[in-house]
Amino acid sequence: MLDFIPDNPYILLTPGPLSTSKGVRAAMLRDWCTWDADYNESIVQNIRQRLVALATEDVDNYTVVLMQGSGSFSVEACIGTAVPRDGKLLIVTNGAYGDRMAEMAQVLNIEHSKVDLGEITAPTAQDMESILKSDPKLTHVAFVHCETTTGMLNPLEELSAVVKQHGKILIVDAMSSFGGIPMDIGKLGIDYLVSSSNKCIQGVPGFGLVIAKRDELEKCAGNARSLCMDLVGQWKDMDKSGKWRYTSPTHVVRAFYQALDELEVEGGIAARYARYKENHRIMVEGMRKLGFTTLLPDNYQAPIITSFLYPNDNFEFRAFYEAVKAQGFVLYPGKISQADTFRIGNIGEVYPDDMKRLIDVIKSII
Repeated sequence: MLDFIPDNPYILLTPGPLSTSKGVRAAMLRDWCTWDADYNESIVQNIRQRLVALATEDVDNYTVVLMQGSGSFSVEACIGTAVPRDGKLLIVTNGAYGDRMAEMAQVLNIEHSKVDLGEITAPTAQDMESILKSDPKLTHVAFVHCETTTGMLNPLEELSAVVKQHGKILIVDAMSSFGGIPMDIGKLGIDYLVSSSNKCIQGVPGFGLVIAKRDELEKCAGNARSLCMDLVGQWKDMDKSGKWRYTSPTHVVRAFYQALDELEVEGGIAARYARYKENHRIMVEGMRKLGFTTLLPDNYQAPIITSFLYPNDNFEFRAFYEAVKAQGFVLYPGKISQADTFRIGNIGEVYPDDMKRLIDVIKSII
């Protein structure tokens, strides 16, 4: 039925944008009116309801705000709206995306403290306890769940428990984990979770999402440092009818609706998580057999994207990349300062047989 949609020339083994299904791409082939109920009520509001249900069983106490732009736009909107003028934000970082939150806070003139653990160390509950005890001015805490700089999976449950024990407002960048790793943000006490359309839900780039506690979001009126990125303003308009304050990315939104349908057909987040884990297992075992070494130990590693060390001093990533791409797979360069690495993702419209083919391709190249 979707034969008219061309196949992609290669599979994207990246942290996003990801390879998407033909169904998701086909969903973008018609136009929508941003004022029409067919779009706002049947699509936008439906998406919002389904996202909250994916995030928590406590659906009555959470809402979701959709925000135009990449995921980073939503992170900035969240930080810029959630933290009041007299608040202080703690950012615990071990990669580029935690660092980016600190840059945002700096630009927005938000008082903040950045605790940098380096790129290959995960924060512990003891670390968080010590930091929070050392600075009573802190009101909000932010960290990244899956830091795709390395593939680090930070201990969400342990860190969240400490933050809530200290009565702080918790912001979690779950850009690369929401929809692909099971969690209940209500049980974890997360006040704001941020993700985007082009990650584990397997849509295309164009908007982000902030799932927030209703009572916390209601307190934030007047906090925003930006007109266009005011979460409260967007939320109030969106709650009325699904209408975005300013022009919404209609085609992307419709594709995301299709992606949610496909997530349900697959069996929900638990089934997708199982597929991602199997993709990751096949890929890592195969790469290790070929002589490659992972940057992180297995207990730090997320089943989302994996960093590999260069195998020797003569390894040229660009040549390796082009050779792999010519046979149908796109990899990703490394992003850390401490070692020469490259990365392989295994999320998106990617299946175990694809990872087996990847290993065969890399074996033939090296």
